[in-house]
Amino acid sequence: MPQFAYYGRNANREPVEGRIEAASVANVVDTLTQTGITPVSITEVPQVQQASEVISRLLGSDKVSALELLMFTRQFYTLTKAGVPIIRALRSLEVSTQQKALKKLYAELAQALESGVELSQAMSRREDVFDPFYIAMVRIGESAGRMEEVFLGLFEHLEFQKYIKEQVKSALRYPTFVVLAMVVAIAIINIFVIPAFAKVFESLHAELPLMTRILMATSQFTLKWWPAVVGGAVLAWLGWRQYLKTTLGRLRWDRTKLRMPIVGDLVEKGVLAQGMRSLALVFRSGVPVVQGLSLSAQVIDNAHISQALVVMRSQVERGDSLLTASQRSGVFPPLVLQMIMVGEESGTLGEMLEEIGQMYQRDMEYGLKGLSQKIEPILLVLMGAMVLVLALGVFLPMWDLGKAAIK
Repeated sequence: MPQFAYYGRNANREPVEGRIEAASVANVVDTLTQTGITPVSITEVPQVQQASEVISRLLGSDKVSALELLMFTRQFYTLTKAGVPIIRALRSLEVSTQQKALKKLYAELAQALESGVELSQAMSRREDVFDPFYIAMVRIGESAGRMEEVFLGLFEHLEFQKYIKEQVKSALRYPTFVVLAMVVAIAIINIFVIPAFAKVFESLHAELPLMTRILMATSQFTLKWWPAVVGGAVLAWLGWRQYLKTTLGRLRWDRTKLRMPIVGDLVEKGVLAQGMRSLALVFRSGVPVVQGLSLSAQVIDNAHISQALVVMRSQVERGDSLLTASQRSGVFPPLVLQMIMVGEESGTLGEMLEEIGQMYQRDMEYGLKGLSQKIEPILLVLMGAMVLVLALGVFLPMWDLGKAAIK
């Protein structure tokens, strides 16, 4: 649908300008008139300009970071709590902010609201910033008149997600560094060290041990076929990425992650914490159970658990209780089921789910702190095995030659 740039005056005779999507100029005039704006000029935005804006978003020049979205949500909560009108708040934030991406986002939202569009609908035009869960929660806040509570809940939700990501990165930093160092060491040994020793061994015309022959063959293969090795690794990585984009591929991988040794338990706790807190947010906002399950299924970053919530939603629609549907799903531990039962019977389901989410969050934090200690022995064994192989392959022939020379 084409966009039109307009300039006019509101009921207070103040100048107003912005953009609006409509089928024709007549539809723009009708929409502006209904919102109390008298149009002075209306011009269609060229398609080239619209396309360039879309391309700039895809390239990331107008990308809003997760931290900026968190700040945006917190500011909106503060302003709605103070009773400031949304359009006025957006214009004030547009003037005060220094971030280019946020400034443009504030301007776009304000223009959409001035043209008569609701906030949730305006946010849906920026899917690169607001996910379906965020937009749906804002829509619920608009219909229920609880914008303050919704933005506070969204802020806590985004803050929790950011905190978990930081904790995971911190826990994996040391193991990642060690693995990368091992990969670099193996590459250097295969490319530079083994070929140098191979020339010495070949000049002696002696029978080499099996481990030495394996290392030399590996080095020769790497030097001769390294373009094919690199190309194959890149193709395998791209193929894996494409496979994960399919519904079946992501479902199988997310199910596998929950069963992995060491990290599987942490992944499950993180997903359950995310799911329980999102459910608590929607239920505290007055959302029905069926709609709450649908919203939480959208935000959970695990296709297996998300699919279970979708199945639970259909069972609740047929008349089952949330507890019965949770039991049939087979993805929730007994403690979660017990808390859900207490919440349903006492009418405090939102509070119970929030406590479950906080409990799993604490368990995950403890687990992340001990993750490096669990991975360190495995890394030490791998490094020891690598050193042993190199020692046997490189120094055994030299040891045999030394003993022969002594004799």
